[in-house]
Amino acid sequence: MMRALTLPDARALRTWLVQTSATLGAALGVAVLLHAGAAAAAKLDVKFTSAHAPLPLELTLQPPAEPVKVLTWEGVDVDGDGAPDFANPTGKAPRTHDAYGYGAFGASRDGGSRPHEGVDYMAQAGQDVVAPVSGFVTKIGFAYADDTNLKFVEITNPAIGYVARVFYVDPSVEVGDTLRLGQPIGRAHGLQARYPGGMTDHVHMELMRPGQARIDATRVLAQRYVTRLGA
Repeated sequence: MMRALTLPDARALRTWLVQTSATLGAALGVAVLLHAGAAAAAKLDVKFTSAHAPLPLELTLQPPAEPVKVLTWEGVDVDGDGAPDFANPTGKAPRTHDAYGYGAFGASRDGGSRPHEGVDYMAQAGQDVVAPVSGFVTKIGFAYADDTNLKFVEITNPAIGYVARVFYVDPSVEVGDTLRLGQPIGRAHGLQARYPGGMTDHVHMELMRPGQARIDATRVLAQRYVTRLGA
């Protein structure tokens, strides 16, 4: 039931509101109508729905977030400045085994006639691929001489003396561009047309020092699990 409360002045109203809000838990709806009155005092009509109980509220209690372990990659700091110098190009785990073999560095290729010279990091076709090292785009080429759809981006970092090549990318950069670590360089290209029947979509990353043999990228990209609160 609605009722009216008359207060002598604004100070009393403030005191009353503080006391009432403490009782009602800040859930009380209050409408204050100010009317002209005598010069010495104002008449305030305070109307509310209940004098002793807060308005009904619908509360939904969410369960506490559960901690989950997330796989991440931490690049090695080779120049000693306290910051990583390498990044995972897709943010996903290396390709393990599918109908075309293993994606690990040194895995058998062509019936054992040659080793795999890079690490395959799994990707979703169309996802962003990022620069695994900072530096300059020194080359954009074709992964295969007979296929102009599958390209690679080469990035050279003369400061730390490394060159990285990321294959199966639709580039968004050009030769001569300056890149920072983790900056997008293009999107992952699907591999089903080239390798039907079970090839896992991925980007192939090669890492080397100029004039030297390829290096296993997992030596400079250490994977580890971190605990985070789930969504």
